[in-house]
This record gives sequence, structure tokens and C-alpha cells, in this order.
Amino acid sequence: MSNENTRMMLQPVLAELADVAGRVTEDQRDLPTPCEDFDVTDLTAHIVGWLENFAAGFADPDGACPMGDVSGVQVSREEAQQRIIAAAQRFDQALQDGAADRPLSIQGQGMPGEMALSMILAEYLLHGWDLAVATGQDWNVSEDAVRSAHEFLREMVTPEYRGPGGMFGPEVPVHDDAPGWDRLLGFSGRNPRWTS
Repeated sequence: MSNENTRMMLQPVLAELADVAGRVTEDQRDLPTPCEDFDVTDLTAHIVGWLENFAAGFADPDGACPMGDVSGVQVSREEAQQRIIAAAQRFDQALQDGAADRPLSIQGQGMPGEMALSMILAEYLLHGWDLAVATGQDWNVSEDAVRSAHEFLREMVTPEYRGPGGMFGPEVPVHDDAPGWDRLLGFSGRNPRWTS
């Protein structure tokens, strides 16, 4: 998958994410999400903080993300949508300028830009669904993006990334003939039928 193809899949995902974030209501801020450690407020801050961090890293001439930890990021409900839009625009401009052709560095650990871009696509497909399902919203993304993210994660997620302290929970079994989205969710450790 070329960087340009991944960029073209990512932008609609981030636009959909901005719309979902913009529809979160005040009474939903404390609701649980499929990410057990995050309520809606925490998840929104995680989403926005890392997106801004990735955008700054890709925009930096040296490819260095300014933060390795975004746990201190605060995002009000009212500003979440605009911050996602602004970060997505900065991110896309950097990608158009060729930023994915150089490594991205997080806490001094570099990874190829193409790999980072695929990781970010998967991250925001999944966290977008987390936020949407937690707040009773639809999550409309392309099958091509889902397929690309699933192929990437199948290559990258090894057993040490799963379980306590890992980035993913144990894989959730789904039927072999389940929709591609359900298979991606199950592989990422999410129950496609999650409810609060």
C-alpha cells in the first residue's frame, strides 16, 4: 500500500472522527468505552492528544513527535471537533509534502514513515469506533480502509502486544464469514457487539 493510498483512506476517517466528536453531548462525557481504562472524556483526550502529536511529528523536519505521553492533554467537549480538524489538516499537509517518506520518531524511537502512517490509520479506525459506539453513534468508514488496517495489524501484532500492559487485548473470536469490520474489531481485542 502506497503512502498516498493510505493518506487518501485516512482523511475520511479523521473527518468522520471529527463529526463523531462534535456530536458528543455533555451527559455522555463520563460514559464507559470499549477501552476499559478510558471513559468518553479520557478517550477524547487520548484521540486528540495523539493526533496532534503525530501531526506535529510528521510536520517536523526531523520527524520528531514532541510528546511521548499525552496523558496530561485536556480537551473540552466543545473544542474536540475543531482540534481534530486542525490536526488532520496539519497532518495531511505534511503528508502531501512527503513526510511519510522519512522516519517518525516517538521518544527517540524511530519507525519508517510508511509504517507509522498505517499504524495511525488503524489507530483512528478503532478509536473512532470506540467513541462512536460509546456515545450511540454510527461509524461509517470505507471497506478499503478496514481491509488495509486489518492486513497491517495481522503483520504487526504479535502475542507480546496482547494482554495486561499490552496495546491490545486477547483476540475476540468472530465467525470466518463475519463482515470485515467485525473481523478487524475482533482481531484488535474488541467485541463487535460491545455495549456499555
